[in-house]
Amino acid sequence: MDTTVADTLIGTTIDGRYRITGRVARGGMATVYTAVDDRLERTVALKIIHPSQATNVHFVDRFTDEAKTIARLTHPNVVAVYDQGRHQGLPYLIMEYVQGRTLRDLLTQRRRVNPVEALAILEQMLAAIAAAHRAGLVHRDVKPENVLVAEAPSGGIANLVDSVVKVADFGLARAVEASSSDDSGQLMATVAYVAPELVTDGRSDARSDVYSAGIVLFEMLTGRVPYDGGEPVEIAWRHVDNDVPPPSSIVKGLPKALDDLVARATRRDPGARPTDAGALLAEVQVVRDDLGAANVETALLRQVPARPPAADATTIVPAITSTFPQSGGPAGAGPNRPGWARLPEQGPRTYGGGGGGQRRRGAQDDDHAHHPNDRRRLIILAAVALVVLLVAGTTYYLTLGRYTNAPQLVNSTQQIAEQEGRTRGFEVRFDAGRYDESVPKGVVISQDPPAGKKVAKDGTLTLTLSLGPERVTVPDLVNQEKAAAKGLLEQNHLVYKEGTAQYSDDVAEGVVISSDPKADESLKPGETVTVVLSKGEAPISVPNVVGQNINDARGQLQGLGLQVVEQLKESDQPAGTILGQTPKAGVGVEKDAEIKLEVSQGPPLISVPDLSNQPCQQAQQTLQGMNLRAKIQFNPNGLVRQQSPGGGTQVPAQTEVTLNCL
Repeated sequence: MDTTVADTLIGTTIDGRYRITGRVARGGMATVYTAVDDRLERTVALKIIHPSQATNVHFVDRFTDEAKTIARLTHPNVVAVYDQGRHQGLPYLIMEYVQGRTLRDLLTQRRRVNPVEALAILEQMLAAIAAAHRAGLVHRDVKPENVLVAEAPSGGIANLVDSVVKVADFGLARAVEASSSDDSGQLMATVAYVAPELVTDGRSDARSDVYSAGIVLFEMLTGRVPYDGGEPVEIAWRHVDNDVPPPSSIVKGLPKALDDLVARATRRDPGARPTDAGALLAEVQVVRDDLGAANVETALLRQVPARPPAADATTIVPAITSTFPQSGGPAGAGPNRPGWARLPEQGPRTYGGGGGGQRRRGAQDDDHAHHPNDRRRLIILAAVALVVLLVAGTTYYLTLGRYTNAPQLVNSTQQIAEQEGRTRGFEVRFDAGRYDESVPKGVVISQDPPAGKKVAKDGTLTLTLSLGPERVTVPDLVNQEKAAAKGLLEQNHLVYKEGTAQYSDDVAEGVVISSDPKADESLKPGETVTVVLSKGEAPISVPNVVGQNINDARGQLQGLGLQVVEQLKESDQPAGTILGQTPKAGVGVEKDAEIKLEVSQGPPLISVPDLSNQPCQQAQQTLQGMNLRAKIQFNPNGLVRQQSPGGGTQVPAQTEVTLNCL
């Protein structure tokens, strides 16, 4: 019966973007899955922390901080970190997916690798770690499990010399260090590769990574770690008490240069090691170049065919492949001359004659006898010269001749860079690109290998194009709940900020009323969006007081706990009449909210003219023209002797003015 427990994350889409398709590996701190980034349509690796670690605040904080730091490391041998977030409270990383296997898997399958392959892998490992050291980071957990070997351009990973090596787990190593000390303060580490100073002092720096890299080289060459078996504490202290043995003591025939390299990297005193991964890398490159040239020369010489059995010197040509004396040698050879190139011996020679007798050759016989030997010697020397030229030419081609300098393609457009690279015989590839605020979209901002570095004439140039300034669009947050709005902003790499909440009769409490900037505006990643949330309906509904007298309206509003602000306005309405209100009737407000009232100050006033001694008929017409009414008493054809109200009095329109005419 199958008792395998199904992984519930497989098939899940995280943050609406990363669809998990399978599980790659499960470790002590996290599980790694393959996922498809539905937005960019590419396969990525998703590493999510185990639930048991989520409650460790120090671990989670350090894990997140280190992820951000490593994401800024741009190096072809570092597993890139694209994104980070949380799923159901568990921190996760989105990383580059490397098609291949770990170095641990390869060593399990092959047990060990040859020296040239080991140095090729180590060189790329150190290049990645050196980039971290330059950025002030220390890996702290260099081991085969954290070294990924991608498929070689030639196909598969059988040819390790051509494979691409990437180093992973910088951030996780630092987070483990920060959260996994025991009560005594001793740092937990992978004991097979732990540097002595971590065991004795609990401290580490770039030289600790150098030590661990030396142990990895030892394991690649020998198929085992120097100290194994027993309790972890015992293994750790063996690094403190013992020097790492030379690899040739386990695998016979390894060059002494490799023993010296391992010894330099694994000195117990950190001060005696190379100062960082970059310094060790320089030493590895020297050893690798020396071993590479020697191996090419030996391999080529051993391919020179032997002469046929009928020839005079059937053993001369094989001897070319096996002996290059540095000094001394048999008589006649001379210094630095191999045995097969020595001159003929001097002195008397004899040859067999009839009856078994012997006689000395005459001068004439000597001359005739030496001619065939001279011809044979010339043939041998010519063959040697030919082989030497073949070896020298082939060695030059394999070490220098097949290489050229990488061209300068940075700041070129995609079309020009691709044309230039292919014109020079390179295969040109483009990676996913990188956003840049200053370099226009479609222009090369970096290349691997860099300009001027040696690269095979038919090799590959990997170019990184600028994607232009990175901009994200503000999502539509209106009518979204707070958590959803915050998640949408995080997914778009924007910062959530909460503004002053407002009451709303239309939007439920906790739901977004508005955002600043508004939806569809473009921002740089990391910019802030201010969100205004609804407080729900206000507790007081504003009554309708339009048309009421100001005294009545004031009393009603103040009785509800509202503040009244009056604003006089000319109107045909009687003075004191409410003409309008803000907010309008039915709107919800808080206690002590201000209600603005427009109050009529009545019709506009007219200044009554002084009509004294004017004819009554003329005075009547004047008043009517000013929208006033005239009342004539006594003699309509007389002159105005009195008026009421008097001249200069302010009165409303249509006020009656009495004229006494005599």
